[in-house]
Amino acid sequence: MPANFRPENIPTEPGVYRFFDKDDRVLYVGKAINLKNRLTSYFLSGLAERTDRMVSEAVRCDWTIVSGEVEALQLEYTWIKQFKPPFNVRFRDDKSYPYLALSINDKYPRLFITRQEKRKGIKYYGPYIQAWALRTTHDTLLKVFPVRSCTSGNFERAKLTKRQCLLGDIGKCSAPCVGWVSEVEHKELAQKLDKFLSSGNTDLVAILEREMAEAAANEEFERAARLRDQVNALNTAQESNDAALSETINADVISLYTEGLHTAASIFKIRAGSIRGSRSWILNQNEILEGEDELTPFIVSIYSEEEIPAELIINRQVDQGLSQFLSELRGAKVEIRVPQRGEKLELSQTVERNARYSLIQYLSKRANDAAVSGKALTQIQEALALDGAPLRIECFDISNTSGTTVVASMVVFEDGQIKKSDYRRFIIETGTANDDTRAMHQVISRRMKRWISDQNVEIGEVAGKFAYAPNLIVVDGGAPQVAAAERALLELGITDIAVVGLAKRLEEIWLPGNPDPIILPRNSEGLYLLQRIRDEAHRFAITFHRSRRSKIMLESLLDEIDDLGPTRRAALLDRFGSVSAIRKATVDEIAKTPGIGERLAQAISAHLAQQPVSIDMETGEIKDA
Repeated sequence: MPANFRPENIPTEPGVYRFFDKDDRVLYVGKAINLKNRLTSYFLSGLAERTDRMVSEAVRCDWTIVSGEVEALQLEYTWIKQFKPPFNVRFRDDKSYPYLALSINDKYPRLFITRQEKRKGIKYYGPYIQAWALRTTHDTLLKVFPVRSCTSGNFERAKLTKRQCLLGDIGKCSAPCVGWVSEVEHKELAQKLDKFLSSGNTDLVAILEREMAEAAANEEFERAARLRDQVNALNTAQESNDAALSETINADVISLYTEGLHTAASIFKIRAGSIRGSRSWILNQNEILEGEDELTPFIVSIYSEEEIPAELIINRQVDQGLSQFLSELRGAKVEIRVPQRGEKLELSQTVERNARYSLIQYLSKRANDAAVSGKALTQIQEALALDGAPLRIECFDISNTSGTTVVASMVVFEDGQIKKSDYRRFIIETGTANDDTRAMHQVISRRMKRWISDQNVEIGEVAGKFAYAPNLIVVDGGAPQVAAAERALLELGITDIAVVGLAKRLEEIWLPGNPDPIILPRNSEGLYLLQRIRDEAHRFAITFHRSRRSKIMLESLLDEIDDLGPTRRAALLDRFGSVSAIRKATVDEIAKTPGIGERLAQAISAHLAQQPVSIDMETGEIKDA
């Protein structure tokens, strides 16, 4: 779709630009070293799908010239935060982690636990993973550093009544409200607490361990046990990792993990070799433009509000001006490293694994959400003009290696959820091996013939494995595969089951007889469900294909041995599973296989030794060892 406008007289200097829609809403904010070159590229042909959609919605564009890259980065972030453009990168926090907070600027600083957004004048420590351990740690800290922890209302009430609260009575508050300590003394106590929380838990652990030893020596065993539990809780809350990391590491480690259409980010805060906290975010990719840098705006958004470390360890290259930008915010040098080897690379990989697992949890939760599944089915129904929601969807995929060992898979989703008990696998006849469309025709025909056969089950008999018909058949492929599947249905007189194909290249949906595909929005729940079904069918087909291919290869290698018939080959397959396993086995181990004596075992071992081979499990090719 052509743009509604084209800007003119664009300067060639560095700057930040904004695209606006007809309602004067900011659609996208970007920066460029050369504004003219960058903005001109938006009005060329062959734009990516989301970029083209953004430009098509825009009715005007303005820009601001800046002095350099760092100033551009700062202005870009300010505008993104202010206008929240739908086509810019935005991360959604995967959960709300608790922080310890100290109102250090108050007349009488207060220590408390919070999950709320950060406010000026309050120092935050964390985030912490174990909320229960943090609560225990909060109590422990009050015992060692008895600063005020009550609300302003309780504090003022105690001042009026001149009666301290229970925390003062049990030694967890120095009770400045009733003058037990002066304002200056309480402030010094808060500053010691701040220094401790900023530097680590070594001193506090030593204090508690000394008290624990004294309590044990005085035979105060219950108190000693409580102190022991407090030490354990403190270590858990701080998530110390001293044994695994060098004490010289003081950095934030940030990694992104991308899979398909989704990206997750994780951060570890490392201080003196200890992991003080971790957190994960899910990237909101509903509208962001193709190829946009995800990591730079993520880092800028984090450190506009949080303490900036002297070193950042990341797993992707970022904007060259980011280091200078963060250094100016911090008031001291910030180094950004992408490690290539050693301990920091291993640490970066660990954080990336955390991002991956966060993404897996997010996708799993999303997939099992009934509301999301219902929305997806409704979107599929509307996009395909179906009479009703496709409550049972079956997807078919073909897997082969150069026309050999061809198999097909059938996976089933009911109400948008996986139903593995109804998964089926098919071995394709050799006559159709060289043609995916003929293979697809065969598997659809066989599946639907079984359904027709199962309709004849008498009342009271057990229904067959194919007794239920799908509302929608999805095939992995484009127009040719869809045509083959539809032909199979029509040949059996079936006209009330919809069939579509999902092609991998552009994720377009093909309908029978339609020259043009349907393109669902990238953020469509319906498209995401179809992709999950297609990918699951592909995974299931590949797994079956590799298993069957290995067995066929093993049978072909053993076929030349005299006196080794089908039954004995099957016994060897059941016991060892692969040629490699048989080659590694001793003659005695082979001889213990049912039907295989010592003489035959020696022949098998000698035959395999004379013909060493290895198998490429990706392609199925037999190679010389």
